[in-house]
Amino acid sequence: MSEDQSQRPWGRYEILAESAAHKVKTIWVNPGKRLSYQRHEKRAEHWFIVQGQAKITLNGDIFEMSTGDSLDIEIGDLHRIENIGSDDVIFIEVQTGTYFGEDDIERIEDDFGR
Repeated sequence: MSEDQSQRPWGRYEILAESAAHKVKTIWVNPGKRLSYQRHEKRAEHWFIVQGQAKITLNGDIFEMSTGDSLDIEIGDLHRIENIGSDDVIFIEVQTGTYFGEDDIERIEDDFGR
């Protein structure tokens, strides 16, 4: 696996494009798994669901999204995606802002103790 790909306890991601102004990832979430409830100080995100059934939490609001749906997450918004289907949830994440490092994640709640 290249440095542009990363396994996580909930699935994996692959970096498709990266510059000083943006980063684009494909993210796979395994059935029954969810990412941490988190926020970022230096980036906003746009999610586009390519496949699957997802439960989204955004600033305490909970709703479902599926193939073709998209979501804008502003800097500082609390957000989480959970796979509620039997197939992988696959989504494209476009990050914009001033910094895109994995250390710009403030985890509020995490199933994996991170």
